[in-house]
Amino acid sequence: MTRIKDWKVEELTKEQKEIHDTIISGPRGHVVGPLRIWLNNPGLAKSAQTVGAYARYGTCLSKGLSELAIIVTGRVWSAAFEWEHHAPLAIEGGIDPEHVKVISLGQKPNFQNAEEEAVFDFAAEANILKNVTDVTYQKLVDLLGENAAIDLVGICGYYSLISMTLNVFKVPNDTDKWPLPEVSDFSKMLKN
Repeated sequence: MTRIKDWKVEELTKEQKEIHDTIISGPRGHVVGPLRIWLNNPGLAKSAQTVGAYARYGTCLSKGLSELAIIVTGRVWSAAFEWEHHAPLAIEGGIDPEHVKVISLGQKPNFQNAEEEAVFDFAAEANILKNVTDVTYQKLVDLLGENAAIDLVGICGYYSLISMTLNVFKVPNDTDKWPLPEVSDFSKMLKN
């Protein structure tokens, strides 16, 4: 991290250590990336990690659909750390690796699965247009229900916070295995 000095566990205050331990004992199992930044501000860390636990593990969406929304958000933000952590999880969740590759290029894949397309369109519009069209909203609700729309807003919002944190504080990638090509225009992600 180039903008904020990293910390060691033994340097944490009692409050920071409690939050750290909560994260470690939960499904994440470790404190990396944006969580390391947020832990410098325990109030934000506590609140954000709670929302994040829901956004990642508690929504009504399947793992694949959730990870699809996460990688769309990370791609639009060009958050390489986020991409390298969630692109493999999207594939693991059942998203076609070719679709993941097309998204990495800032383009819309040719989906055969209606639910995947609805989630992609919703997440792409929410991130690029800062809203979704009535058609996109209704398609998602018809396929997955209103709670899916609410959960997708939560996922996109939370992962926008993560992506902004990663970019502003210049959190480096862990590897170079999942590089993100430079994309300046994300309009090719919007539906045809």
